[in-house]
Amino acid sequence: MHDRKRVLVTGGAGFLGSFLCERLIRDGHDVLCVDNYFTGSRENVQHLLDDPHFELVRHDVTFPLYVEVDEIFNLACPASPVHYQFDPVQTVKTNVHGAINMLGLAKRTGARIFQASTSEVYGDPDIHPQPELYRGSVNPIGPRACYDEGKRCAETLFFDYHRQYGVDIRVARIFNTYGPRMHPNDGRVVSNFIVQALQDQPITIFGDGTQTRSFCYVEDLIEGFVRLMGAPRGVTGPINLGNPSEFEVRELAELVIALTGSRSEIVYRPLPTDDPTRRKPDIGRAREELGWEPTISLRDGLEKTIIYFDWKLSERRVSPPAARAEEAISVSRAPDAARVPVNAALAGLNGAHLSIGSHPL
Repeated sequence: MHDRKRVLVTGGAGFLGSFLCERLIRDGHDVLCVDNYFTGSRENVQHLLDDPHFELVRHDVTFPLYVEVDEIFNLACPASPVHYQFDPVQTVKTNVHGAINMLGLAKRTGARIFQASTSEVYGDPDIHPQPELYRGSVNPIGPRACYDEGKRCAETLFFDYHRQYGVDIRVARIFNTYGPRMHPNDGRVVSNFIVQALQDQPITIFGDGTQTRSFCYVEDLIEGFVRLMGAPRGVTGPINLGNPSEFEVRELAELVIALTGSRSEIVYRPLPTDDPTRRKPDIGRAREELGWEPTISLRDGLEKTIIYFDWKLSERRVSPPAARAEEAISVSRAPDAARVPVNAALAGLNGAHLSIGSHPL
């Protein structure tokens, strides 16, 4: 086993952060999880609290943090439009002041530092798919700019600290990611569609549904994080991490309806301002430098995510065996089957927490 490291994960109680904390502990490291719970949740890491290699601290990264660590994963920032537009000034501060504080910590301790950037730095792209050399088409004064430009500024700071102070940096540009522990009301397309479908509500598509996204399952993304952080010193990024399989939003809605057996109908609403119409990563650099590419199909990832959301909506704390859960999903696939809710797989089962794959929830 490699040497045990003390690793700081900011935003560690969030969707991505909680999975990363699990992975780092499993890989033999001590994890300091920092979160202010704006979008993260103590519930996401509840099952880790008794682990001697896990520590949870409530802290806002816009204020300095004085700890001793070997590596830093800076994931702190709301990532969905609903949340980052709620307080856009604070979103900019989290991106900029948070980056400065974490880079200052890395500079003082000599820690390697990872920045969770975003495909939103490409804006509404003129190039498809988007390679890392593309500089983007971003509206700097639009309603999404607090996040888009905040992340762009954070990247600037990371590379300036690298050039000026020799800080060992890693920058990942994350494309649409989904999976268990997404916030049910975060406004992102996968969570929106699943929640609406499970409740037989109309599924809302903004625009005509032909706009595209590329959906990466959370376990694949975390593998990319770990590989990038473990790459040789010269591999700074930015590196795209996402699934290059491209789907129309309308296709996603139809697949969610089929997998849930929902009676939902699709309704259309106007496209929000500056919402990108096409989004697909060029992951050639990730393949070449990290040996990484996604392995989990959209259908398989959605099945796991649907089970989680159904459990979340019903507020049941059970642990369905994988075979029983898969059986429930399979019934809804049958073209002539009446609807069989996913929570049929949960009825009468007992356990401390829901488990998706190898990850407790």
